[in-house]
Amino acid sequence: MIIAVDFDGTIVEHCYPEIGKEIPFATTTLKMLIADRHQLILWTVRRGELLQAAVDWCKERGVEFYAVNKNFPEEVVENDGCYNKVNAELFIDDRNLGGLPDWGKIYQIIKENKSWDEIYNGSSAEKSLPKKKKSWFGW
Repeated sequence: MIIAVDFDGTIVEHCYPEIGKEIPFATTTLKMLIADRHQLILWTVRRGELLQAAVDWCKERGVEFYAVNKNFPEEVVENDGCYNKVNAELFIDDRNLGGLPDWGKIYQIIKENKSWDEIYNGSSAEKSLPKKKKSWFGW
């Protein structure tokens, strides 16, 4: 799976332009996802030296991304990748609706291929769907 991952507020606490403290288990989980053969893309608003600092910070902790602010390493992007949209099957970002789950839950959702509802509420997708009513004709 191709997974785009934000940096500030997702891997580390918000302290932009500085690098905040690591959010618990972020790099451990990212390394597990890489070991599970997922392609991780670092997708962040950081550019130039600030971006390089984030990439280096991750690399020092054993997290090497497949690509940074682009879809694949060889892709040529204009404007330093500013506002470049990446193609990913999943985005991990603290700004998503509902906020950022803890990294253990994130890994569980991906590894077990379960929905957010299944992990948090223990319900399966089938149970949560309303039963279809029959029409007047019995269909």
